[in-house]
Amino acid sequence: MVNEPRVTVWNEFRHEMRNPAVEKIYPKGIHQAIASHLQGQGIPTRTATLEEPEHGLTDAVLAETDVLTWWGHMAHGEVKDAVVDRVYQRVLEGMGLIVLHSGHFSKIFKKLMGTSCDLLWREAGEKERIWVIEPGHPIAAGLGPYFEIPRTEMYGERFDIPAPDTLVFLSWFAGGEVFRSGCCYQRGKGKIFYFRPGHETFPIYHQPEVLQVITNAVRWAAPVPGTPVSFGNRPQPLEKLGGE
Repeated sequence: MVNEPRVTVWNEFRHEMRNPAVEKIYPKGIHQAIASHLQGQGIPTRTATLEEPEHGLTDAVLAETDVLTWWGHMAHGEVKDAVVDRVYQRVLEGMGLIVLHSGHFSKIFKKLMGTSCDLLWREAGEKERIWVIEPGHPIAAGLGPYFEIPRTEMYGERFDIPAPDTLVFLSWFAGGEVFRSGCCYQRGKGKIFYFRPGHETFPIYHQPEVLQVITNAVRWAAPVPGTPVSFGNRPQPLEKLGGE
């Protein structure tokens, strides 16, 4: 039996509390929509939100988290730097991180990327076609050559990120733009996946293909056992040095 990763789904949980249209789509919050699906797949999942003490991301919670998913939009600046530093260190140590949609502007994603992570955008409710350009990648498991989101917010290039280690998905929008929408990275021992879909005013996190990608990404990003790594001074050489 394969051990499933322990997941924490983080969401700033602001739009759902302030916008009735968003609340109608996600009455329990975007985090609960994602968490419920993961739990239904047998993945142990907890949630955390901005208003909780330490944003719900205490040392104890992160120590028990193999993969963290992150959705934020209107309150990036309210995330405490100490919590960002804590998450950053856990990623370097091996915790996986799945950054969703407008999380591209989160403090943690920008810190890990080292760039502005800026992009073009337009809210017109247009169609998005997401092409699977690495069909053999674990994150693309169970998908066809492409899938479509009927109505969404457009993100367009240039997306100011480092070149991905692997680009799994490329999006095309009805207005003509394209966007690198599924980007894999490694920082330290941790795997990172950025996945573009998820604008809050559309039921995107109820769409089966989107939830399949998130599930696949969680399993891909989970830490794998490896040889312990050490740093610093090594006073004793493995072999005899000259003159000894």
